[in-house]
Amino acid sequence: MPSIFRLALLLAACACAALPARADNQGADDLLPVDQAYVLSASAPSRDRIELRWKIEDGYYLYRHRTGATVEGAGFAAGELQLPPGEPHHDEFFGDVETYRHELVGVLEGTADAGVDTVALKVRYQGCADAGICYPPQTRTVTVALPAEAAGASLPGAPSRGGLPLFGGTAAVDALPLPPERAFAFEAIAGDGNTVLLRFTPAKGYYLYRDRSSFKVEGAPGIAAGAPRWPPGTNHHDEHFGDQVVYFDQADVPLPLLRSRADAADVDVVATFQGCQTDGICYPPMTRTVQVALPAGKVDSVNDAGSNPISGATTDAAASGPTTAPADASAGNANRTRPPSAANGGLLRAVLLALLGGLVLNLMPCVLPILSLKALGLAQAGESREHARRHALWYTLGVLVSFTAVGALAVALRASGQALGWGFQLQQPWFVAALVYLLFALGLSLSGVFTLGGGIGNVGNKLASKSGPAGDFFTGVLACVIASPCIAPFMGGALAYAFASSALGGIVVFLALGLGLALPMLLIGFVPALADKLPKPGAWMQTLKQLLAFPMYLTAVWLLWVLGKQRGADAMALVAAGLAVFALALWWFERKRWNGAAAWRVAALLLAVLALWPAWKVAKLPAAAQHFAESEDRVAYSAEKLQALRGQGRVVFVDVTADWCVTCKANEKAVLEREPFRNALRDADGVYMVGDWTNTDPAITAFLDKYKAVGVPLYVVFPRGGGEGEVLPTVLTEAVVRDALARAAR
Repeated sequence: MPSIFRLALLLAACACAALPARADNQGADDLLPVDQAYVLSASAPSRDRIELRWKIEDGYYLYRHRTGATVEGAGFAAGELQLPPGEPHHDEFFGDVETYRHELVGVLEGTADAGVDTVALKVRYQGCADAGICYPPQTRTVTVALPAEAAGASLPGAPSRGGLPLFGGTAAVDALPLPPERAFAFEAIAGDGNTVLLRFTPAKGYYLYRDRSSFKVEGAPGIAAGAPRWPPGTNHHDEHFGDQVVYFDQADVPLPLLRSRADAADVDVVATFQGCQTDGICYPPMTRTVQVALPAGKVDSVNDAGSNPISGATTDAAASGPTTAPADASAGNANRTRPPSAANGGLLRAVLLALLGGLVLNLMPCVLPILSLKALGLAQAGESREHARRHALWYTLGVLVSFTAVGALAVALRASGQALGWGFQLQQPWFVAALVYLLFALGLSLSGVFTLGGGIGNVGNKLASKSGPAGDFFTGVLACVIASPCIAPFMGGALAYAFASSALGGIVVFLALGLGLALPMLLIGFVPALADKLPKPGAWMQTLKQLLAFPMYLTAVWLLWVLGKQRGADAMALVAAGLAVFALALWWFERKRWNGAAAWRVAALLLAVLALWPAWKVAKLPAAAQHFAESEDRVAYSAEKLQALRGQGRVVFVDVTADWCVTCKANEKAVLEREPFRNALRDADGVYMVGDWTNTDPAITAFLDKYKAVGVPLYVVFPRGGGEGEVLPTVLTEAVVRDALARAAR
């Protein structure tokens, strides 16, 4: 069968899964094959005029600028295909265009050489359905006879049955295609409590793709589908999908189940698969649902299917190199690996990665404000080695307690079915506003507007004596909070293990991550040779203290900008006004704490509490309108657009980012907003698709979870002609992106 026709149906049908609801109830099952939606015929009324005619079904249209024809070979000199004006139409991808409905007649005028009886034309066209599905560009070769009088012609070897031309390779299809239910029978029964047996039976003359399938188990929380165990099939080379494995005969496929519950249950087995008629049409993806009564089974945290039954996370891919993720998490023959376990060294590897990731995290720009506090603490540690050790231990304890709390919360939420990752708390406007207040207060303290601790008489002395350990512990807590917008190299693999492992294994990994972050302070506190290199305490410390206030202010401004992205300018103004009142209250309290009445100090504290009201209020504001400037090569993420662009044969570079993600912004400034990236994208005929995860977005969260990403950034490059997307490293370089786009274009 002609490969372009097969590709048309394959890719057009793939978009059906994302088809939006319409009033006319047109859906995936109603999508016509491309050659039925646009019936092409050709005739030559004279030897110097050829007419191409498209009969267009209701609910479908053709693009004027995507329609053309050229002469193949010699014997007929012709100009461009002449087309009538079309209807004005604003298209999501092409902008303002013209379209045709119902019928289109194009004229190709030229001069035929003497003795030429036939002319071969290569015809190009592209169209869409009103339902929102666009077919990929189509190419047909039409042979037109040039008799003395007008004579019809059609595509070679394509007789018409019932008004529908059928195409297949170089020969005609011998029979009309069977209905999908007859062409591909599907059955499912329970093998045991942990396996479902699937049976596919293609009709004679039909075959099924192995790797164009996916499976789900629904209706029973705690029971999910693993990776199917396909039997050996027949190797088949497909022009667009490469080397494929297909089945011409009946195939029995065991489907392992991933269980976090052992009781018997009734489940719905949902199978999506795709097949073709030999030398005939390809069917859209078919979805069948069979109810299966499962007996009781056994619970296993990790089984041979390679997934965790709770979270579904799978692989421990290091963030320092590119990996390839499956197009569907449950697709057959996907490149999936079993999650690491303590028995095979996975836990040890994850702990080492976490230590390295935490250590590198000290160098990330998002931790710069904490480096300021640590620098001041290190200078103070020069008073004595005992003080340095105490400083390091309290700081480390603050880091470990905070990482344990964050890890326990994240692992628990993912275990309950919520696809949350590293930095998820920054999607909450109230949390961002609280951080603004916190960093602003720290800056005011370093600037001398007010002091943390202190008091009157013995009470003040006791508070002062306790302020050192408390301050060190608090600095460690703040280090964890401020580090959350960053994912450093090595962290990806460690966090992937933490989310896929047991709760205990996940907490161990988070502890190792915190230990890596605190490691520099521990080394200085307990290695005298390093401590001796610290400068001696002196008057310079007061100047340094005041200077280090400014990174705090700058970080507060950055978070205020993030808040504006989430809740708009009103939120920024509200919090800015609250900060002014907050600063006044702290200044007032500082002036009255030594020589004022207790009532005045209480009033100042009440004013400070009142100034915190905007931090609660911003959560009630509506989300800010997103102003994303789209163009032909830069669009906002949606699953439907991704399907449509891939159906058009475009390379797609998906960038999942967030305004609060410092690593994302660094990659954008260093690579994605520079001319070399735009040139590489243009050379690959690619589209830059941006998924903004600044606010909670279920569609983007689903995309992250599909690729087992533990947070942002996530970069996936989808190749032309189908195939799996390639996941790029967390930290980008121009060479990595350029090479990935070049591979996708090939």
